[in-house]
Amino acid sequence: MKRVRYSKFTGDLASEMDIEDLLKALSDYLLDSGFRDPYLRFQDMDHTLDDLREALRQLLESGDIFDDRIREQLQQMTQQDKMDELIDKLIKRMEQENYISYSQNMDPTQMSEMMGNAGNVQGEVKFEVTDKSLDFLGYKTLRDLLGSLGKSNFGRHDTHHWATGVETHGASQRYEFGDTLNLDTTTTLKSAIAREGVGLPLNLEYEDLHVHQCEYQSSCATVVMLDCSHSMILYGEDRFTPAKKVAMALSHLIRTQYPGDSLSLVLFHDSAEELPVSQLPRVKVGPHYTNTCEGLRLSQRILARQRKDMKQIVMITDGKPSALTLPDGRIYKNAFGLDPLVVSETLEEVARCKRSNIMINTFMLASDLGLVQFVHKVSEMCRGKAYFTTPDTLGEYLLMDYMNRKSKTIH
Repeated sequence: MKRVRYSKFTGDLASEMDIEDLLKALSDYLLDSGFRDPYLRFQDMDHTLDDLREALRQLLESGDIFDDRIREQLQQMTQQDKMDELIDKLIKRMEQENYISYSQNMDPTQMSEMMGNAGNVQGEVKFEVTDKSLDFLGYKTLRDLLGSLGKSNFGRHDTHHWATGVETHGASQRYEFGDTLNLDTTTTLKSAIAREGVGLPLNLEYEDLHVHQCEYQSSCATVVMLDCSHSMILYGEDRFTPAKKVAMALSHLIRTQYPGDSLSLVLFHDSAEELPVSQLPRVKVGPHYTNTCEGLRLSQRILARQRKDMKQIVMITDGKPSALTLPDGRIYKNAFGLDPLVVSETLEEVARCKRSNIMINTFMLASDLGLVQFVHKVSEMCRGKAYFTTPDTLGEYLLMDYMNRKSKTIH
C-alpha cells in the first residue's frame, strides 16, 4: 500500500520573511534625504545595491523586527557565513515583487544576469523604489500617525450649507431638476395623498416628489510647500525625511478619504519648482537658501487653476526667508535671513494670497525669536495657523489640522 509521509516544512528563510515588514523597517533608509552625509552634493545621493545590502545586513543582525525563531535562524546563518546569500535572495524577492527596480541605463545582458543572480551584481548599480513601495510606505505612515491620534472618523469636508445627497441630515425638500434623486418616500406619498386622497392607484405628480437633504460637503485644493534647503538636514537633525513622510501620508489620506480634493507639491530652496506628488519620496535636499517668496508665487499659480471651494497652502520649513527672485531672474541671497527686501516681498505675496482667499498654514521646525515673529505675521495676514513643532510631532499636527477643516463653513 502506497504511503505518504508528511514532515515539517523547512522552507527558505528568505521566502518566510514578510517583505512589507522589511520595507517598513527600511523606510528611513529608502526615503533618505542625505542626512548620513550632510555635506554631500544633493545630486550624488543615489541608492546603490551595496547600500541596500548594508542596510539589510544591519536590520537582520539587529533582529528587532523578528520573532525568536527567525532570530535564532539568523544567528545560525551568520555563524555559517550564509548571510550574504540570504541578503541577495531578499533583494531578488524585492525586485520580483516590484518593490524596487534597477537602473534603466543597463544593457539587456547585464539586466538578465542580474535578475538571475543578484549576488553577482556590482555594488555601483543604482536602484529605485517603485510606486508600489511608495504607496505602501505612505499608507503605513498614515496608519501610524492616525494611530497615535486615536480612532478618528474622517470623510469629506463638511460645511453648514444644505444640498441633496445620499446621506440624510435634515428635513426633506421638494425635488428640483438636477438634485440627487435620493427620494424621501414618506413625504412624497403624504403629498400625493393630501392632494388626491386615499385610493388606488395613487397618482404621483412632479410637485409631489421630495428628496432628502444632506450637508453640502466642500472640496479643497492644497499645495504643500516643502522647504528642501540644506538646513533641513544640518545641525544634527534630519528634518527633511520626516517632512517627506508626512507629505506622503497626507497624499494617501486625500486620495483614499477625500477623493474630491487635490494635492500639489512645491519644493522651495534657492528658487522653487512644482513636482509630481508621486516623486516626493525620491526628493533629496537641494541648495542652501530659502526662497519662500518664489514658493508662494508658484503655489498661487497652481491654485488659480483649481476650481475648489477651499484653497490652502501648507508650508513646512525650518528657516527664515533668505532668498528672492528678482524681476530680471537673478536670485538675491542673504544667508543671515530676515533681510528687509526679502521679507517685504515675501509678505507682499502673503497679501496676494489673502486677496485670493488662500489660507496659509505654517508648520515650523524651528523656534528662534525672529522666525516666530515672521511666522505670526504671516498667520495674521492670511487667517492661517502657525505650528511650532518638531519632526516627531509634525505629522500629528498637520493631519489633525487638515481633518479639522471638515467643520469649516464656506461663504
